[in-house]
Amino acid sequence: MANPPKAPADPIDARLVRKLADILTETGLSEIEVEHSGLKIRVAKTLTAAPMQYAAPVAHQAPAPVAAAAASAPAAAAEAPAAHRGDAVKSPMVGTVYLQPNPGSPAFVKVGDTVEAGQTLFIVEAMKTMNPIPAPRAGKILEILIEDAQPVEFGEPLAIIE
Repeated sequence: MANPPKAPADPIDARLVRKLADILTETGLSEIEVEHSGLKIRVAKTLTAAPMQYAAPVAHQAPAPVAAAAASAPAAAAEAPAAHRGDAVKSPMVGTVYLQPNPGSPAFVKVGDTVEAGQTLFIVEAMKTMNPIPAPRAGKILEILIEDAQPVEFGEPLAIIE
């Protein structure tokens, strides 16, 4: 009886694939590809957003003193008009928001800047596409509600423009 032919050795080095995966983890990259001697290896990891968890409101067991409630009421009243001043610039998509065009570059806008209608305020990266977020109208940036490289949801307020 003849010996069955041996299967060719696996050309993919598992140690190399593991090393590439380690490089992805260390650098924060999502994909890496190498080619050597006609062998091309691409290692990619799927990025998924962590599920949002919401905590139920906690009921207070003891009522707050009346004096403390009276003192905090004017502070809350002072904040309410500020929250309603201006218009919110909302994210038109789910993605990651960036405050500047490139790492290390100055931000597109900062609080207090006057902007023109259509001026780029932020970039939202969605599906590896950079989408500029323009100012809906001319005005002054009152508040920036997000941080650089923060994930955002559709309709999430990014800034307040007066």
